[in-house]
Amino acid sequence: MKLLISALMLVWFTTGSTYAQKSEIFAPGGKAIKGYDPVAFFKTSTPVKGLDSLSYTWKEARWLFANPENKKDFIADPEHYAPQYGGYCAYGTADGHKAPTQAETWTIVADKLYFNYNGKVKELWAKDQKNFIEKADINWIEIKNKP
Repeated sequence: MKLLISALMLVWFTTGSTYAQKSEIFAPGGKAIKGYDPVAFFKTSTPVKGLDSLSYTWKEARWLFANPENKKDFIADPEHYAPQYGGYCAYGTADGHKAPTQAETWTIVADKLYFNYNGKVKELWAKDQKNFIEKADINWIEIKNKP
């Protein structure tokens, strides 16, 4: 039993440290938002993987794009297309911590891109988006550069 608990704790700490990034941008493996094209969420309303050959470095993360036009649009206005809270979970940010996200949890609210940890968290977040966004905006100032 002790061995099982120790193994589970090791997995928890190892997995947690993978996502406990000091970076302002959620960029596992150095790719912002897991390599998804941030502009595509606005243009095609769907998660689209970017190409390694179409990358751009911004805020110490590599952003990937599905086509040259999306890359050009992002370079012209990265603050518009980049997800809020660096691509970390909007609900988690409202609660005062960084959490990893999944591309399928995306939402655009008031022309801004948000992600959540998973579908269940997205459902909770969707019930009171305005309030959570207000809290997250305040918390992000304090946590954006913390692990």
